[in-house]
Amino acid sequence: MTNTKSLKARGSILAQAPYQVDLLEKTDHVPSFASRLENIGMLPLKPTTIEILQINVGYMCNQVCEHCHVDAGPDRKEIMTQETMEHCLTAIDNSAVHTVDLTGGAPEMNPHFQWFVEELSKRNIRIIVRSNLTILVANKRYRTYADFFKKHKVVVIASLPCYTAENVDKQRGDGVFSDSIEALLKLNELGYGKEGSGLELHLVFNPIGPSLPPDQMSLQADYKKELKEHFGIEFNNLYTITNIPISRYLEYLQAIGKYEAYMETLSNAFNPSAAMDVMCRNTVSVGWEGSLFDCDFNQMLQMKTEANAPQHIADFNRKSLEEREIVISQHCYGCTAGAGSSCQGALS
Repeated sequence: MTNTKSLKARGSILAQAPYQVDLLEKTDHVPSFASRLENIGMLPLKPTTIEILQINVGYMCNQVCEHCHVDAGPDRKEIMTQETMEHCLTAIDNSAVHTVDLTGGAPEMNPHFQWFVEELSKRNIRIIVRSNLTILVANKRYRTYADFFKKHKVVVIASLPCYTAENVDKQRGDGVFSDSIEALLKLNELGYGKEGSGLELHLVFNPIGPSLPPDQMSLQADYKKELKEHFGIEFNNLYTITNIPISRYLEYLQAIGKYEAYMETLSNAFNPSAAMDVMCRNTVSVGWEGSLFDCDFNQMLQMKTEANAPQHIADFNRKSLEEREIVISQHCYGCTAGAGSSCQGALS
């Protein structure tokens, strides 16, 4: 399912990482993110530990969403190999990593996805799969994946930017909402999101326009009420995630003339408490080809870990990575604005 109204997945000058970084650094009327950290005694930004590996197994996706910071789509050919996955397993075996967060694109579309999950499940660690939901019902090839998730007790974190069809289809494409509801009902039938099942199902909200997310707990209550009343759907938690001004979302902001205003909104809402808990302090991001980044957003900007730290998962070294300085830029305001934002939702 692709969104025919969305901007092209590739080809725009704004989709080129060096141009994006330059644009971010030259934002008018916004102080540098580094100066904000310096003011609260957090520069350089350093890790606390490494507990989570967030692994992008490829940019291929069955959707093309307007807010996607990965520029994912059906035409993307970047796919993680089994050899690189084996390097990830070795790193996990030689670290204190307790959670692996699999993302994409649609991670299910990687041909080695099931093998990788099976190998991860042998290690008694928490396995997260970030699913767009529609992949589980729109293609016959993937309709058994929900059962596969249950077998391996995979934590499913699923994108659902609203509980109404109009808003979801506007952001993600015609028919996406109905397919998402079908997938959620299927997961519920298997026990996902049900109290006492041990099968976790969490939903993700991204604002549709250039604004910060609302209060996470209040919005979660609305989601639970609406989805239960209208569809009988249950889930565990809602995560509100701020849209980061990079890649396709940056194109969107430029197209509507709101880029500068959005950057000012993020900067004005800087929250020192959220800065203390940003996800890059306990997470390392692994790109589809094995390169290491401080977060998934830095990965999209091709901003690798600092030069003195390991640059590839094959060279993973826990001590070196925990001693590194985290690479920052203006887009980091997205994680520290308001209640803060991480891949697990609000920070404060």
